[in-house]
Amino acid sequence: MQRSICFVGMDNYPVLNSAFGQRYFGGESVQQTLLAYAFRDLGLDVSMVVLDYGQPDGEVINGIRVWKTYRENSGIPIIRFIHPKATSVIAALKKARSDIYYQSCSGALTGLVSWYCRHNDRSFIYRVASDADCISGLPLIKYGRDRALYRYGLKGADFVAAQSTLQVSLLMESFNRSSALVNMAVEIPDLSEDRDNDIDVLWVNNLRPLKRPQQVLQLAKRLSQYRFVMVGGPVPGNEDFYRDIATQAREIPNFEMVGAVPYQSVTEYFRRSRILINTSEIEGFPNSILQAWASRLPVISYFDPDGLNRRFDFGSCPNSFEEMVLAIEKYLEDTDLRHETGTRARIFVAENYSPEAVARRYLDQIQVTGSCPS
Repeated sequence: MQRSICFVGMDNYPVLNSAFGQRYFGGESVQQTLLAYAFRDLGLDVSMVVLDYGQPDGEVINGIRVWKTYRENSGIPIIRFIHPKATSVIAALKKARSDIYYQSCSGALTGLVSWYCRHNDRSFIYRVASDADCISGLPLIKYGRDRALYRYGLKGADFVAAQSTLQVSLLMESFNRSSALVNMAVEIPDLSEDRDNDIDVLWVNNLRPLKRPQQVLQLAKRLSQYRFVMVGGPVPGNEDFYRDIATQAREIPNFEMVGAVPYQSVTEYFRRSRILINTSEIEGFPNSILQAWASRLPVISYFDPDGLNRRFDFGSCPNSFEEMVLAIEKYLEDTDLRHETGTRARIFVAENYSPEAVARRYLDQIQVTGSCPS
């Protein structure tokens, strides 16, 4: 029987500790934190391995013990991959003393966690975070060293969790690696029937080129009768890109660029909105889409996670900018369609994506592999 699990996510701390909520975090940080709470509630000892934000090592937040590694950008270039990065990560994994280690997002960290688990008889769960994690060229991993470590870690994982059936197929095709579909987790917010929907079109994402936020600016100019709100901060290394988008946004009267928002405060933007749009070039399964459906919002997105939007008609999947314009107008002009679509989506998400159900699925899968320490 599994007694303990450790979530390895360098950017998790801003989600876990709202005092740091303005710092960068990604969608997988949200997923790991939701699952950490679910495993805690199921009776497991839960810990996390994160970056060093100056917090006490080994502190406990909401029942989660937190072990820190290195400060971002610390150390001498080239050498710092070994120390302080790799050395501090391995040291933190040792401190956690867990039966199961869970890591997501492709990169060198996947290899480090896999190596530690293999040499210490621990179980390793790897969670795919993007379709790009499943493509042989690994387009989102910059260095050959990191690509090699990722391939090593992927091969050595006891269980690989995919976000979609497409990812399951791609992993087998590209890496000859078996995997299983495990749903994402999402909190279902309380909603007031008389909520004030003062935001017509919401966009929630971290800003970098492949998310194509410039298209949101173009949509706001084209549909000047509607109010657009963009929520999200820059991905590290993309600060200039973020500033350029912010400069352009100031010239659009019906557009508000909010910037980074703590996870605990994002739900309020969904409550205030009529629809969510997604303009990304490539994704995994965006948290924002699940949050929108949970908040009873139709989603209009070029990207369709596992075909759910088309299959269940939870919004629209345009194939071009012009189709995006038409879809936005369609849903904003038809209150009954918007409400009926959003209601169906909320019911579906509540039945299939609760954190407890997802956590139990992981426990079932790791038991099936027979690899968990006794």
